[in-house]
Amino acid sequence: MPFSVPAGPTLHTKVIDAFYGIDYSNDPGNVNEHQSPYAPNMIRDVPGKVRKCMGYQRMAEYGGRINGAHTLRTVDSTGALVYTTLIHAGTALYDKATGAEVCAGLADERSTSVQLGEAMWLLDGNRLLRVMRTADGIAVTPAGEVAYVPTVTISKEPGGGGTAYEPLNMLQPKFTETFFGDGTSTEYHLSYADLDSADVTVQVMDTETGEWVTTPPTLHYTVDAANGVVTFLAAPAEGVGGEDNVSITASKTHAGYADTINKCSICVLYGVNGMPDRMFVSGHPTMINRDWYSAQNDPTYWPDTGYSILGSGRSAVMGYAILNNYLAAYKDVAEPERAVILRNGALSDEGEPLFVLAGTMAGPGVLSKYSCDYLENEPLALTGQGVYALSPSDISGERQSQNRSYYADGGLLKLLNLKEAVACVHNSMYWICTGGEAYILDGLQPMTHSGRPYSTRLYAAFHRTNLPARCIWTEQDGKELWFGSAAGVVYRFYTDPETPTSYNDDGAPVGGAIGACWETPEFGGNVFYRTKNFRWLAVQLRAGLAATASLYGMRDGLWELLREIGAELKYWSWETFDWSSFSWSSNLENQTLSSKTRLKKLARTRYRIENNKIDEPLGLMAIGFDFTEPGGRYKR
Repeated sequence: MPFSVPAGPTLHTKVIDAFYGIDYSNDPGNVNEHQSPYAPNMIRDVPGKVRKCMGYQRMAEYGGRINGAHTLRTVDSTGALVYTTLIHAGTALYDKATGAEVCAGLADERSTSVQLGEAMWLLDGNRLLRVMRTADGIAVTPAGEVAYVPTVTISKEPGGGGTAYEPLNMLQPKFTETFFGDGTSTEYHLSYADLDSADVTVQVMDTETGEWVTTPPTLHYTVDAANGVVTFLAAPAEGVGGEDNVSITASKTHAGYADTINKCSICVLYGVNGMPDRMFVSGHPTMINRDWYSAQNDPTYWPDTGYSILGSGRSAVMGYAILNNYLAAYKDVAEPERAVILRNGALSDEGEPLFVLAGTMAGPGVLSKYSCDYLENEPLALTGQGVYALSPSDISGERQSQNRSYYADGGLLKLLNLKEAVACVHNSMYWICTGGEAYILDGLQPMTHSGRPYSTRLYAAFHRTNLPARCIWTEQDGKELWFGSAAGVVYRFYTDPETPTSYNDDGAPVGGAIGACWETPEFGGNVFYRTKNFRWLAVQLRAGLAATASLYGMRDGLWELLREIGAELKYWSWETFDWSSFSWSSNLENQTLSSKTRLKKLARTRYRIENNKIDEPLGLMAIGFDFTEPGGRYKR
């Protein structure tokens, strides 16, 4: 009688060969197989593949916390662009290249800046500073000391009247008025009484040469500062050809005018038709819903008529973005019905600049002034509901505010001090940093999720730990990423992923290791309540000069070490020869390694690939595992 062997349970295989960052917003059982419910310090290698984050090295130490890094662009004698990075640390500004202090007396708060023309204009919440390169080096000057003196009235008769010409300058108290002399009047009345002093400047035009001549006081005139009257001992000649021939410059301080500009803390360049030729500032500690704009191409002139009131006084302006030539002003959480206010720049019939309301957007308000940046030309900012983008709708054409950080929000929104978060874009990734951590949105890997149906796309997200960034910025045309800490240290991230020494934080032999891992989502097979036997695990990892990895499987909620991978991943090189990590292999290709798992009679499991050693990389290409479902029901 023939004997037949009963068929064994069907062997199933699962392969995952594309990885798109973390999903910290869902339960591990609901996370997409191409994402991870926990993957600290892993980042995009190429789209669809991940590797361990590179570390950073200490570059300089200063005497105070790092409040900002600012780049001054100048042109040398050959016409080449020269970039000078200036570090705001504590209450001083330093040339990063030389370490020399270039200015003291800054506020010990975060600073912002823009470059307009040959100068950089820096706000520290205390003063507006002009930063320029001169023949003697970097020169830093309070803008009020070099501020433009406006001519407020022209064609004025000695007794008053005239034509309004330019508004007062809020940065400084001086003003000029020009008169048409009548040849008989000796008293010339200014538009303002209670002058700061009797120290005025008087110029009278020489009727023969047409040149202005400065007239000395005492011998030629006296000044009544209280009433704003200049009295000439002899009447100036009559004007010729209708042209003003007397010019008087005086000083009248208007309380709070200068501080209105100096106390601002955020800025942007914007102008008529979207041109970046005026400096807009906001962030005043008491006038929270206002902003002010400078004259065209001149941040030393702030007309007292050049301001806007943006929404109600209960909600502060938090930052700016440019959206399709509109200036978008972000508001805080107190006014969600007007979370973003849009303005358009145009000229009036008289040729004056107008910045008129063009619309508003409802949505979550912005939490941090320093979280506003552009990812793939899309404005992003941190709100209480995650990182949001300003985007035109793909259907109706109406502008909308959309969530982009859904996959990171489960971790990001739990961080402390979100109001202190700082952002920077590097290598098509938006880094948002606070509380010693960073969450990173990848502009090259857009995704979607049913949990965010009104967002046209979401970004793949990654998580970086041990990152004490108070400020973060890029240099070398965006190739290098730098950050500064509250302890006054400036760091630079490594840039070569092939060098083992790129994989440590601050080069410290103790505590400098970067702990990185990739965990798979919870896998429950074809029928969640049937028992499974997980027999085999295979991984494809990137080879490295000093690469190792540990493989883990989960049994009933506890991680179990399956295999340590050492020399199998390494290849040999004279340049980095080290007996402790010696390997005869010269194979630089990705390595496929496997392990028996013997995870039996489980309802579900997860796998982890980990490296937590200093100066060691980890690159993940693929994960695969075999399992059977014998047919029994899982019991506990």
